[in-house]
Amino acid sequence: MARRHAKYLIVGAAIAIVLVAALALLIDAGILLAAAQTSGAKAFGLNPAAIAYKLPEQIQWKDDPIGAKMAVLKGDPSKPGLYVVLVKWSPNHMSHPHFHPNDRFIIVISGTWWVGTGAKFDPESTVPLPAGTFVTHFGKQIHYDGAKDGETVLEIVGEGPATATPAEVK
Repeated sequence: MARRHAKYLIVGAAIAIVLVAALALLIDAGILLAAAQTSGAKAFGLNPAAIAYKLPEQIQWKDDPIGAKMAVLKGDPSKPGLYVVLVKWSPNHMSHPHFHPNDRFIIVISGTWWVGTGAKFDPESTVPLPAGTFVTHFGKQIHYDGAKDGETVLEIVGEGPATATPAEVK
């Protein structure tokens, strides 16, 4: 029963990813940002008990040990429970083969994300996934990923703790 409940939470989180991605695209296009800057958040008549949001300039990016930048939007990836993060890969940076204990649900927000599977690191065999792509990283399955020729931003939703276990065979 608990496993079924967890699956419903994850499916709900995946739907939330799609909605957040659409919101991010509107913000990126300047539509919502211009409205917020012109009239202020109170002009929207939003009840803070009903909705919370951060504009792009309010999102705090931090350097991540993997060499990318990460912004935690909800939860704490290092602890048990649901988390939502943004990951910004810089050009020409990739992770090496690893796996995570739990499934993770990812949307490519911008750029092209390059992904590969297997324990042998081979960036030339990675597959390009453009902005708007939805990806599931299945728990305990070996993969590697990153950016090649441009910056890439991802939204990742998962169940913590979000550890990464190295799995490269040289």
